[in-house]
Amino acid sequence: MFQLADALRQRLRAPLPGRDAQMRMAPQPRPGWDPNVVPAGLRDAAGLVLVYPHAGEWCVPLTLRGSWMRQHTGQVSLPGGRVDVGETIEQAALREAHEEVGVEAASVHVIGRLTPLHIPVSHHLLHPVVGVAMARPAFRVAEAEVERLIEVPLRVLRAPDVVLRESRPRERPPVVLMDVPYFAVDGAKVWGATAMILAEFLALFEEIDVAPPGGR
Repeated sequence: MFQLADALRQRLRAPLPGRDAQMRMAPQPRPGWDPNVVPAGLRDAAGLVLVYPHAGEWCVPLTLRGSWMRQHTGQVSLPGGRVDVGETIEQAALREAHEEVGVEAASVHVIGRLTPLHIPVSHHLLHPVVGVAMARPAFRVAEAEVERLIEVPLRVLRAPDVVLRESRPRERPPVVLMDVPYFAVDGAKVWGATAMILAEFLALFEEIDVAPPGGR
């Protein structure tokens, strides 16, 4: 497990895959959105990309947000949320992961960050934090926020047939028909910001040589 943490830490010190990797899973077109421009006045948010061993695989946890939530209703997200006053990005990511799915902060080795992503619909700048846990967390879903937990093996996310596409109308004016790529996993569609962050993480992960949990 420490091999994975060390390999990821070393890779995160080099230039990141960045926007090019994120854009592989970006809905198009997005009128008025420039991926290379971050507007002023955005609220910081943090999301945790947590890698842990389970059933002989490296996995990441995702959450299906409740249909009753005000923002990003029914979407699949990373554990995460707004950064509170006085918090670091890493502290916020760990706090939100604990509140949403019961991940204990002490069990997570924080490795680094991926490229921040501007989310126009909620006026947030999402900072993805990469962490590694040496064992599967004792997940506990916060039913007030999360409809269900989705545990996804990285092997599944890297499979060529897991990425599909669909057309859907843009939620905000101007209303246009978007081409939306998504990861089809466990009966859910992982698209938008979450898919874009995972795309960068997968691009980074493919550049390192790491044995599966328990060795080769």
